[in-house]
Amino acid sequence: MRKFMKWTGYIILVIAILIIGIVGYIKFSKPDVGKAPDLKVEITPQRVERGKYLANSVTLCMDCHSTRDWTLYSAPPVAGTEGVGGEKFDQTMGFPGVFYSRNITPYRLKNWTDGELYRTITTGVDKNGEPLMPVMPYHNYGKMDTEDIYSIIAYVRSLPEVKKDVPSSAPDFPFSVIMRLIPKKAEPQKLPAESDTLAYGRYLVNAAGCAECHTKFEKGDFVKGTEYGGGRQFQMPGGVLTTPNISPDMETGIGSWTKDMFVSRFKAYTDSSFVPPHVDPAKDFMTIMPWMMYGKMKESDLSAIYAYLRTVDKRSNKVVKWQPGVKI
Repeated sequence: MRKFMKWTGYIILVIAILIIGIVGYIKFSKPDVGKAPDLKVEITPQRVERGKYLANSVTLCMDCHSTRDWTLYSAPPVAGTEGVGGEKFDQTMGFPGVFYSRNITPYRLKNWTDGELYRTITTGVDKNGEPLMPVMPYHNYGKMDTEDIYSIIAYVRSLPEVKKDVPSSAPDFPFSVIMRLIPKKAEPQKLPAESDTLAYGRYLVNAAGCAECHTKFEKGDFVKGTEYGGGRQFQMPGGVLTTPNISPDMETGIGSWTKDMFVSRFKAYTDSSFVPPHVDPAKDFMTIMPWMMYGKMKESDLSAIYAYLRTVDKRSNKVVKWQPGVKI
C-alpha cells in the first residue's frame, strides 16, 4: 500500500511539473506574432475621413470604445464619448473573466507608435506584447487592406484627448493562458473594387464582423457549419438574446428579403424621424446590434453586403430572438 501511494505521489508530482512547465512556456513565449512594424502613418484628411467612416459605420471601433446608453434601444454611443472606452464585458454576459474596452484617445495612445497600433488592431497583441480579449475581432481586421488600417489609425490619432482611466482586464483561469494562444500574424488583403460586388461585399462582411455574432458559439469556440445561421446567445439583464439567421434560407433566414428590404432595415434607424425608444434593461427586449451605427453605411456598401450574404450556405435554423427572464 505504501509503495502504491509512493508511486501515485510521484505520478501526481510529474503531472504537476508538466502542467507548470506548459503554462510557463505559454506564459513567456506566447503570443508570438512578431515585433511591431516600424512605420509612420501620414495623417491626411482623406485617411481621417475614411477611418472615421470605418470606425463608426463598418468595423465599429467606436461601438465598444465609447460609452453606450443602455437605457435606449440598441444602446447607441453617447455623443462626445468616442474612444474613451470603459465598456465592461464580464461573467454575467458569458465572458471568461472581466474585460474593459480601452481608452483609445491620445490620452492613452500618445506614447504608442503607429506600428504598435497596427499590430494591436490586426493581431490582438498590445504595446507590451500582451494578448487582447478576442471580443475585439482582430482576426477580421488582420484580413483588411493595410491602407484601411492606416486610415483607422489616422482617425484614432485625430480624436480629442479624454482623460479617463479604465480598469485593467482580468481573465479567468485557464482562459488567461488560452488567450495567449489565440493571436496570429495578420494576413492583409487588398480592398476589392466596388464594381466587383461579391468580392467587395465579402470584404465588408469580414470587416463588419457579421459572422462573429451570427454564428453559434459554444464552449469558447464557434460551431463549424453554423456560419451566418444565427443562434449565438448573449446573456442580457432581462433575459437571453439569440442572434437571428442571416443566411439565405427561405424559411428561417433572410432568403425572402429583397435588396431594398435589407437596406431599408438598416436605414430606418438613421431616418430623421427615428428616435430610439427607452428600455428598461432589467426586463425589456434589448439588442446588442448597433443598428444606428451600421445604418450610417453607404447604401452601396449595404447592397454589397446583401449580395454577398445571398451566396453563403443556407442554414435551416429557426431562432427565438428573445427569452425574457431566462438565464443561460
